Amino acid sequence: MIEILTTGLPNTIQDLGRPGHLALGVSHGGAMDRQALAIANLMLGNDPSAAGIEVALHPFRLRAHIDTAVAITGADCTVNVGDRPCPPWWAMTIRAGETLVLEAPRIGARSYIAFAGGLDLPPVMGSRATDVKGGFGGLAGRGLSRGDRLALNPAQCRLPAGGIGAALEERRGAADGAASAIELRVLPAAEFDAFTPEAQAAFAGSEWRITNDANRMGYRLAGETLSLLSPLELLSHGIVPGTVQVPPSGQPIIQLADANTCGGYPKIATVIEADLWRLAQAPVGTHLRFSPVSIEASTEALRANRQQRRDFIAARNLMAGEQRAP
Repeated sequence: MIEILTTGLPNTIQDLGRPGHLALGVSHGGAMDRQALAIANLMLGNDPSAAGIEVALHPFRLRAHIDTAVAITGADCTVNVGDRPCPPWWAMTIRAGETLVLEAPRIGARSYIAFAGGLDLPPVMGSRATDVKGGFGGLAGRGLSRGDRLALNPAQCRLPAGGIGAALEERRGAADGAASAIELRVLPAAEFDAFTPEAQAAFAGSEWRITNDANRMGYRLAGETLSLLSPLELLSHGIVPGTVQVPPSGQPIIQLADANTCGGYPKIATVIEADLWRLAQAPVGTHLRFSPVSIEASTEALRANRQQRRDFIAARNLMAGEQRAP
């Protein structure tokens, strides 16, 4: 069992979400940075979709009441387990009575904590992810509070002395470019041609700033005004994480993990799935640039992302086999 000592309501229990329920009005949900949570779980030998904690408000502190193992990924922040500093993207043991502390990020916005075996919570519609809007999943459908105690599933996790880590090339590149605008690859959406040529050019040719109106549902952006060729009225239609809608203000909104399942604003583009983690790690005030790509390039990026996960599983299994060998 673990006990939450310092937290904020934006910090929630998440897994990889509950796809397949959009027709019921239930959003995909799950971790904003799915890659980070999946890799944290894989470092511990868990299923990639095991439930962990998404930390969006730092500092965060918890205490372990049993000996277990933890993995911390996502934002680059100072992490201490007991009196031991923990590098970014690292898995290590934590002893009963020790405290895990995550300080404010130097780079990025969200941290992920996975536990050996995963958090032991009842699934709702096949997922343990917290849906705060719907009030279900996770811990009674709410953010974490001080004093919450969470049980862990039984697990046997063998880590090398000092722990193990993961190094992702694309993450290093993102950190190196943290001071500049983040580039997001996009595909044109259904109403792209309904926008003026000037708006189409401005969308891809200018920078956009994430405003204070940003959360798990979506990010409102500030920048050039995007205008339609003529007034357009649409029936509500399905939307998914990454959809870029343009309301009458002309300022785009990027729908994210907890987005509504349908909406009527015109859609100018969709951020490709392989780049959604970049948005998850973009704090308020970050500048973005959109880069149009082909469907083939989008598919290849997603394929590479999934292959990276498979490669990590193979490496983790090899390490575990070597540890079991006499």
